[in-house]
Amino acid sequence: MTVTSERADSDAVVGRDAVLGRSSAGVLTADSPRRLTGRTPTVAAERLLDELVPPPRFAAARFDTYLPDPAEPTQSAARDLLRTWSATGGEGARRSGLLRRGRPAETASGVYLDGGYGVGKTHLLASLWHEAAGPKAYGTFVEYTHLVGALGFAACVARLATRRLVCIDEFELDDPGDTVLVSTLLARLAEAGVRLAATSNTLPDRLGEGRFAAADFLREIQGLAARFTAVRIEGPDYRRRDGAPAPAPRPDRELTRYAERDEIGCVEDGFDDLVDHISTLHPSRYGALLDGVRSVVVHGMRPIDDQNAALRLVVLVDRLYDRSIPVLASGVAVDRVFTPELLSGGYRKKYLRATSRLIALARQGEALVGAAG
Repeated sequence: MTVTSERADSDAVVGRDAVLGRSSAGVLTADSPRRLTGRTPTVAAERLLDELVPPPRFAAARFDTYLPDPAEPTQSAARDLLRTWSATGGEGARRSGLLRRGRPAETASGVYLDGGYGVGKTHLLASLWHEAAGPKAYGTFVEYTHLVGALGFAACVARLATRRLVCIDEFELDDPGDTVLVSTLLARLAEAGVRLAATSNTLPDRLGEGRFAAADFLREIQGLAARFTAVRIEGPDYRRRDGAPAPAPRPDRELTRYAERDEIGCVEDGFDDLVDHISTLHPSRYGALLDGVRSVVVHGMRPIDDQNAALRLVVLVDRLYDRSIPVLASGVAVDRVFTPELLSGGYRKKYLRATSRLIALARQGEALVGAAG
């Protein structure tokens, strides 16, 4: 099976220097807290704006490095569509008829990559950002919603309206407030001539389904859907292509020995303490929480059944994955963190994506332990 360069990278044996090179720009010192629970970062609004770029894992993503699976033609079609869309400002893609679903192409101001987890949507979105001309912004859905809170709605629109392209990764609606906020924000940006591109595991006209009373916000959801033409990307999760199970949990004493050897760069926390701590931070601060971190040791990982805690954990896993930070854990295997009840609910796809990413990070952690001897 052919895979993207990001796919190959995610499963590669990652040495400590390579991990540091792909971590965030912050630097740990001997005096830095050795636990994430000892950190309470603050993030200024200007930093939020400055960091509207693809994360370290996707810093080198380009259309040329995306190698679609020949058995999944939708992957090459999506790549070709975005390449054309980037080069022509959307006009070439409209004329070519590559935009296939959703509203008629001539009325859509954006493109929306819909598909399961692990099919390369984020690689393609980052490639679009890297290769598009002019000022542009790239962030996750939660980062944009927090930016509105930090700047205020009018100021946020004014700052983003100066960009020619706004990319939104992990587009999901988890509550009615977000529905109204994002619908209005995207309407203002589209009116200003900003092109929009997004990724999600859910079609735009089905956002919020199974999570809140979406019927009560049908106008907003339909308005969001009208901003995009959806492009479906099919394929299995590349991170699980070998069918190997999640790595077995490590003994606590072994994890502590590893953490002590890595005097600068490794943080060590209890799972319950970590889950409690991130509940005190806005999810947009989870990236800053990981500044300078090269690996994360978690003791006593266990199944989690609280929906709010589980959703916060999903965001933390996404930020760890963005930064290619290995995870070493004791307790249960990482593929058992989200309970069957959660996996059968409205956020099922989010939990499955997080599980897939956790397994990839745990494999990187296995490689680190092996390299350390």
